[in-house]
Amino acid sequence: MALQYVPYRQIDKQKWNDCIEHAANGLIYAYSFYLDEMADNWDALILNDYEAVMPLTWRKKYNIHYLYQPHFCASLGIFSSRIISLELATQFLQSVPAKFKYWDISLNHANNFQLPEFGTFTRKNYVLNLERSYAELFDAFNTNIKRNIKKAEELGCTTEKNIPLTDILVLSKEILQSVSDIEEEDYNNFSELYKILADKGKALNYAVYSVKKELLASCVFFFSHNRAYYILVGNHPNGKTVGASHLLINTFIKEYAGKKMLLDFEGSDIRNLAFFYSSFGAVEEPYGAIKLNRLPQLFRWLKN
Repeated sequence: MALQYVPYRQIDKQKWNDCIEHAANGLIYAYSFYLDEMADNWDALILNDYEAVMPLTWRKKYNIHYLYQPHFCASLGIFSSRIISLELATQFLQSVPAKFKYWDISLNHANNFQLPEFGTFTRKNYVLNLERSYAELFDAFNTNIKRNIKKAEELGCTTEKNIPLTDILVLSKEILQSVSDIEEEDYNNFSELYKILADKGKALNYAVYSVKKELLASCVFFFSHNRAYYILVGNHPNGKTVGASHLLINTFIKEYAGKKMLLDFEGSDIRNLAFFYSSFGAVEEPYGAIKLNRLPQLFRWLKN
C-alpha cells in the first residue's frame, strides 16, 4: 500500500474528482474546484492510484505551517469508495507531514474515530432524509414548526427562488459579522463558487418575502452525492417573529419530498440550532474533528 503526500501542483484533478464522485462518503466540499475557491492552500494524502484521498488545507504564519478548516467547508477528511477503517484512518493521520505543527480541522461522518494521539473529538451535524412523502415528513415536524409555517402563510409571506446572490450575502454578513471571522475575501470566493455550481446545475437559492416585499429569510443550497447542503443563510431580524425561515425550509422539503436525498443542515454544536434542525425531524449525523497542537513551546500558548 502506497500512501503519499502530494503537493497541490502534482495532484491529478481528474482522478481526484473521480475519487470524490464515487466515494461512499463523498461530499461536495472535497471536489478540487471547491477547494480551489475556498482554501488558501491545499495539498493531499493519496492512497495508491487515488483509491482514497485526504485534502490538507493549510496556511502559514510566522513561518509555521498549520492545517485549518476553510469557511463554507463543513467536513473534509478521508474519502474512499470502500469502508474507512480505524487502521486506515490512523495511517492517513500518521502520514500528515511533520511540518504541519497545528491542526484544527473537521473530518467527516465516515471518519468519526476516537484517536487520542491526534486529539480527535466528535461534532454534530443534522440531516433529514427526504425519501418519504411530504405528508409523512410534515407529520414529523414538531408543533412549534407547524405553527410558525402557518403564521408565515397567514401573514402573506411568499417564497421565491434564485434571487440575486448579493441580497443573501448582505443579510448573511449582517448576522455573522459579530460572531464569525469570515472575511470579505471568503464571501467573494463563495460567490465565484456559486457561479461554478450554478453552471453545473448544482446550486440554487430560496427566499421568503413579507407582504411588503421585504426580504425576511434566504438560503443557498448546494447539491451533490444525493445531498442538499443548507450552506449560506441570510435572515432578517424581522423574519424571526413571523416564521420566515420555517416557511423557507418547509418549501424546500415540500419540493424535494419523495426524492432520494438528504437535507444536510451542516451542524450544529450550538444547542439552539441543533434543536431547530431536529424540530423538522432531522437526526444527528456525528462526524470527526481534530485539534492538535505540536507548536514549539514559544508559540504554543497562541493556540491554547
